[in-house]
Amino acid sequence: MSEIVDEHIDHGYTTDKAAYLRRLKRIEGQVRGIARMVDEDKYCIDILTQVAAINKALHAVSLGLIEDHIAHCVVGAAHESEATGDPAIVQAKVKEASDAIGRLLR
Repeated sequence: MSEIVDEHIDHGYTTDKAAYLRRLKRIEGQVRGIARMVDEDKYCIDILTQVAAINKALHAVSLGLIEDHIAHCVVGAAHESEATGDPAIVQAKVKEASDAIGRLLR
């Protein structure tokens, strides 16, 4: 059985982690608010307006994470790829970013 090593990994969003967590908590509150609106039989269009606001907020978080991933992880992989002479390192990170963007566009 393999041992799990608990080591600190620095991700691209690490410097903005607190801001991301605040945004996500705010979105979480908005979702609870929508559930309350449904429970209270509020007007459909008012609920849809709140859903649209949550979608916009989630897209903003997603775009920030993509930017952080490219600026940190992809650029880091490019440096590593250059240092090692292995183009597969950066190609894998670019593919990872492209796949993530594709999932966001569905």
